[in-house]
Amino acid sequence: MIPTRTHAVLDYLTGALLIVAPYLFGFADGTIAQWLPMLLGTVTIVMSLITRYELSFSKIIPLNVHLAIDIASGVLLATSPWLLGFADRIWWPHLLVGLTEIIVPTLTRRTPTGSLA
Repeated sequence: MIPTRTHAVLDYLTGALLIVAPYLFGFADGTIAQWLPMLLGTVTIVMSLITRYELSFSKIIPLNVHLAIDIASGVLLATSPWLLGFADRIWWPHLLVGLTEIIVPTLTRRTPTGSLA
């Protein structure tokens, strides 16, 4: 199982990657293909700042809620190229990060270490 501290680090890294991915991988074209990952990246970082785990600023959101939102976000991101009609231009970053956003929460411990449980 992935420790919650590791999950938190991955959340911040994934959020940042989603925000810069359109520029790194050449799909910063002002369409939903660009804005969806940037929005989900921002949501991931903000949610991480207020989740009840080790590396958050404020302990508001229960970890199980956070993990469920991660999975839902991953499903949306992974399927978005086909659901939203841009798979002919770009699809692989959305699919790969989306699948990661589904797998990582599935393998993450359900209780933080220490007194945060």
